[in-house]
This record gives sequence, C-alpha cells and structure tokens, in this order.
Amino acid sequence: MGLSKESIIECLRESYGESVTSAEIKAFCQMNDFNYQTVTNKLTDFKTGRGKWNLEVTKETVEELEVSYSAPAAMPAIEQNLIPQKDDSFVKFGNYNDLKKIIQSRLFYPTFITGLSGNGKTFSVEQACAQLGRELIRVNITIETDEDDLIGGFRLVNGETVWHNGPVIEALQRGAILLLDEIDLASNKILCLQSILEGNGVFLKKIGRRVDPASGFNVIATANTKGKGSDDGRFIGTNVLNEAFLERFPVTFDQSYPAPATEQKILSKICKDTEFCKRLSDWADIIRKTFYDGGIEEIISTRRLVHIVKAYAIFDDKAKAIQVCVNRFDDETKQAFLELYDKVDADFVMPSETFYDDTLKVTEHETSISIG
Repeated sequence: MGLSKESIIECLRESYGESVTSAEIKAFCQMNDFNYQTVTNKLTDFKTGRGKWNLEVTKETVEELEVSYSAPAAMPAIEQNLIPQKDDSFVKFGNYNDLKKIIQSRLFYPTFITGLSGNGKTFSVEQACAQLGRELIRVNITIETDEDDLIGGFRLVNGETVWHNGPVIEALQRGAILLLDEIDLASNKILCLQSILEGNGVFLKKIGRRVDPASGFNVIATANTKGKGSDDGRFIGTNVLNEAFLERFPVTFDQSYPAPATEQKILSKICKDTEFCKRLSDWADIIRKTFYDGGIEEIISTRRLVHIVKAYAIFDDKAKAIQVCVNRFDDETKQAFLELYDKVDADFVMPSETFYDDTLKVTEHETSISIG
C-alpha cells in the first residue's frame, strides 16, 4: 500500500471507523511497517484533540463548507468592543485581587466562583476585566443551553445558510475571558466544553475546522452552589454537575457577602445618606447571622440593598423603599426583616402601619381618606 494521505485515510476508516485514536494509529503503523510520525503528519487537518482524529470530513467537504464559513455572520463580533466599562460604584472585596491576578497572568487557569445570590460574583469578573482592558464574553447558562448555543451553528442570513460562531468560539479566537454565568443550571450538554477546559481547542465537525485558543483565553464560571445541587431547595433548577467536568477547574473561590463596613462603602457610592447606608449594612449583617443560625429561612443580598437605596432615590421615603424591595418575600419573612430593621433604626416607622398607593395614603390612625 502506498503512503498517500488518501490511502491512509481509507485504510484507517475501514479498520477503525471515522474516529481514530493514537493507539489505533500506532497499531496500524506497526501492522503496515509505517512511521507513526509520518502518518500523523499527513493527518494534521483531521486532528480534533490530543491523540484524536476525525476522518469524517473529506477535503472536498472542507472546501465546500469553508465557502459557507467565509460568508458574513449575522453580527461580526470582531467589530465589537467587548471590554466591559469601568463602574465607579465598584468596591473591591473578597477574592477580587486573586481573581484579577489570574486574569492578568494571561495563563489558562479555569476558575470556579461559588456563593449565594447577589454577592458580586459576576460584577467582580466584569470589573477585573474592565480594569485590565481584557475582553469578556458572558454566557448565561440555563438547562436548555446546548452545543449550538455555545459552539455555534448554521444560521439563515439574508436567505443564505451561513456558519455563525458561538460565544465559546469567539472567546477562543479572540483570547478573551469566557464567563459561564450560573453554570450550575446546566445539563450534561455542557460536557461539550470538556476539551476546552483542558486547554485544548475544538474541532468544528459541521465545517471541518479546528479552532485553537489564542493567547490569554481563559474560562471563569460562577454558580450559587458547588455543582452538587441545592439540598435546601433555595436554588431550584440547579443541577448536580458531572464530577469530571468540575475537576477541570483547578481553583474554586468561595464568595461571601462583604463585611458591613465594605457594604456600607458600596451603598455610599450610590446613596449620599451615609447614615441610612450604615443602618442598611448593619441590618443585613444581623439578618445573615440570624440566617446562618437557622433563625430565618431567607437572606438579604448586597444586590437587594442596592435595590433599596435606588428605591429611596426614586421615592424619597426610606420606609417605602425598604417595603417595596422586601415585598418579594413571604409575609412571615418580610415581617421578620422589618422587625430586625427596627432594631438598627429607632426612628423607623413599620411599613405595616402605612399603606402607599399612587394617589392614596391611608394610615391606621386616620379615619378618613385624603385624595392627593
């Protein structure tokens, strides 16, 4: 048998099928007295990963698909500026400095950030990239997220079917930071990222092209759990992630809520009433300690406190700002929160005594209704 590329591929297909491994190629070389390096050099275009080749795509198919690939995408991401904007309200805390060092190193070092909702996980990643001038591509993961959503697929553009890169491929090619947000909501379809989390590229079977990571590419994932599901039911929809998948993240950061002094500083960036900001941060600290002790079943996040100071800026009424922002909790929890706030603010009037409407104001002490 001659040592042409075509004959090698034909024999390998007949013996092992479309997908072959290094062990199978070595066995093939031994049987035919071929040099392993010479054979693998001829199969470069078909390599899909370390020790793996896919012989499904022929040269003619590749050329045909490359024509489609070269057609304009629905939105050429290369023309977009993907560096996040710096936010003056951001305050560094927790794992931010370590996270920034990882991004600044430009080394491939997948990072997993876990912590309760609303404690700044995503915001920290965005602002680290903003400070370092690094491009960030964020993907919000759901149970429906599949390979096409992540890697890409064919799209109908102006009546033509063209290949459109998914966010993972864009991040790979640009050397950007890929942020997989809420990754614990994912199904096993996320396993298509296994080779990428090993620092390898990915073979796009549909167009017969391999994409290798550009310098600086890295993956950061955030989650409310550690990929083990939510035993207490707080985060419905989270799933148990594949252990081999989780093992590909060498480092995990536990993100806690900021200390009261830090949280007060965060709120003071948005609200000029420093005394109100201090009371809110002290209130949140009491709630969290009560939560961790098992006294209540819900918690106030930093994000929720930001909602409150923004509501205060809109309504110019502290009691109403707190009330409308805790209305999402059940009545028992809401009442417990309000009673705890009463302990840090002696001047606070319980909202249960006052009902607000756009045009009506009724109090328990009034016997008439005044229309404004």
